Amino acid sequence: MIQSRPSTSARTFTLEVWGDYGCFTRPELKVERFSYPIITPSAARAIYDAIYLEFDKRTGRPAHRWEVSRVEVLSPVRYVALMRNEVKEKISTASVKKWMQNPALTTPIYADATKEDAGTDTKGRTQRQTMALKAPRYRLHAHTVLFDENFELRQKIERSFERRGQCIYQPYLGCREFTAAFELVDRQQPGLLPPQLHDEEIGWMLYDVFDLSRPGGNSDDAAVSLFEASIRAGVLEVPPYASDAVRKPGVAGCSAH
Repeated sequence: MIQSRPSTSARTFTLEVWGDYGCFTRPELKVERFSYPIITPSAARAIYDAIYLEFDKRTGRPAHRWEVSRVEVLSPVRYVALMRNEVKEKISTASVKKWMQNPALTTPIYADATKEDAGTDTKGRTQRQTMALKAPRYRLHAHTVLFDENFELRQKIERSFERRGQCIYQPYLGCREFTAAFELVDRQQPGLLPPQLHDEEIGWMLYDVFDLSRPGGNSDDAAVSLFEASIRAGVLEVPPYASDAVRKPGVAGCSAH
């Protein structure tokens, strides 16, 4: 297993992110979505990934990962109940290629059709209750961790991220339909919004769903990690992934179930 090695020269990049809604689902509630009161480290990491992620040309896997160290809550924690339609099935790339070769094999998915309407048994979509966050806004602090430390590569990644005023794909706040706006800020610049005076014991919180100690891929199995989270004066301090404060699969005291 490749172990990522943090660098003392790593720069911290600060993003302010916001949107109309956000939902960072508690995994223990399964069917109905109920959001944590604050963005999870994995959702915050995904926002950084959407802006810039460097890949190893030899392996096609990421050359680094973003590690979130601090989250500041900039707007009041407010919940809103939503009823959302969630599709049960999506069309695969393999199916599309097969239909292109033989259009007679096309079998569309009918989102709202009944068995009689479609002439077959359809999976359709289902309504789910969502308890989401209304108008969330955060200040995220993160640095890059290279899987194989290289000074020149680190400089390239950090300079590229600093130059980017756009994203590779649209970042989102937990669910893809809850799009996020973002802005790179200087932590020392005047006029920044102060964190909300919010204190809350969250308990066990999702850290990430992948093994962050090595380069990941689309076919990797899930490797859920957790940590004990608490918000103090509107700030969530996030421990490093390699620390004992993060419970990982295969480590004593952490169940993989």
